[in-house]
Amino acid sequence: MLEVEDKTPLPKPDEPETEALAFRDEEGELNPEFLAAAADAIEASEVERLQKLVEGFHESELGDLLEALEPDQRPRLIELLGRSFDFAALTEVDEAVREEILEELETATVAEGVRDLDSDDAITILESLPEEEKAEVLDQLPAVERVALQRSLDYPEDSAGRRMQTEFIAVPPFWTVGQTIDFMRETADLPETFYEIFVIDPAGHLLGAVALDRLLRSKRPVTIQEIMDDEPDRVKATEHQEEVARLFERYNLVSAAVVDEAGRLVGVILVDDIVDVLEEEADADIKQLGGVKSDEELSDTVLYTQRSRFPWLFANMCTAFLAAGVIRVFEESLERMVALAILMPIVASMGGNAGTQTMTVAVRALATRELGRANAWRIIRREAAVGILNGLVFAVILGTVASVWFQSPQIGLVIGLALISVLLFAALGGIFVPLTLNRFGVDPAVSSGPFVTSITDIVGFFSFLGIATVWFRL
Repeated sequence: MLEVEDKTPLPKPDEPETEALAFRDEEGELNPEFLAAAADAIEASEVERLQKLVEGFHESELGDLLEALEPDQRPRLIELLGRSFDFAALTEVDEAVREEILEELETATVAEGVRDLDSDDAITILESLPEEEKAEVLDQLPAVERVALQRSLDYPEDSAGRRMQTEFIAVPPFWTVGQTIDFMRETADLPETFYEIFVIDPAGHLLGAVALDRLLRSKRPVTIQEIMDDEPDRVKATEHQEEVARLFERYNLVSAAVVDEAGRLVGVILVDDIVDVLEEEADADIKQLGGVKSDEELSDTVLYTQRSRFPWLFANMCTAFLAAGVIRVFEESLERMVALAILMPIVASMGGNAGTQTMTVAVRALATRELGRANAWRIIRREAAVGILNGLVFAVILGTVASVWFQSPQIGLVIGLALISVLLFAALGGIFVPLTLNRFGVDPAVSSGPFVTSITDIVGFFSFLGIATVWFRL
């Protein structure tokens, strides 16, 4: 029997098996080996190897890869991939990272990448450019796209006009279902994703909308006017994105028409855009509650981060002097009974945490409109009851511990009374402060923290030291 020689070429020892590298590990984290391979391909300018590594990547995965790379490697990756790079990935990265990348790219490269994007993604990228470069990019786009993008950019920041897609399907009311379906089949540049067909008059005013499922269930000779919804979901282009998101959340919408002041259809907002809005707003509230600017990102520089956090820390320092002033009043009491100095931080800490809990719930409820004038007093009574109940429970726990620790039932009684009062005032302060700030038009997420901290510290120290001074006649 003849032996057939295997002609299959053996892999070179130094040839990397890029196909075998997974982008993420079993825990969902970015694979260090993949990152190293991508960085090596970028440094070596190996285009084919890099393309194999990122082949089939979703825009969000490309964004994660960009953020993980060194700053100088990010624009190189885009340049090496050329037209195969999906510029939508730049909408998935931190704003600081996006701005750094765009600074390094040629204007022609940015214009070419923006040309292939949906209008809402294109707007996100254009917003990150300086005005001069933004104008240069717009000048290189086709006239129709340039006008549409410029119109969106003219709307206020964080408005529906900035979030909307200008790609939509609009037909006259006298068209039949058959005409509309044929139109969609024959038109090459339909929106990538859409859920309804809009109905407009010759001047572009929104008359109604037809959901795709209803369109497909209708007979071909039926006119669009017969099956359209005369009162479609719509938002004004100037409306704030948070209000639009609340509308989607309340009525479980998947899309809504965007109209200008004259009622003309100018765009559409889809649920995927609203998911981003909800995430941004929640992220901003969480950061502001912690004393961090809403736009702070992990990719920001050390100096920027330091400057953004300084005002909050400075405010806390100032309020700490007020609490220190209360302690100074009871200086003699502390000198006579050391146990008070040992237990005092516990009371302040419990009050601070309780106040922060109530404040967090109140601020979020105000942001989502769950808390308002109609139910304010009911919520205040609820939080006061919670404060008293927690005070009683912890008064028993901590009072017992203090009694055993210092061999004095009286010190346990004193700290128990102090805890009841401080947890009650912490609960009231945690809800009254955000409500008051909101009433005067001040963002409670930004300003509530220092005020609530001051109230809990001052009340905590004053109640504990004051009760102890009277009880022990110090």
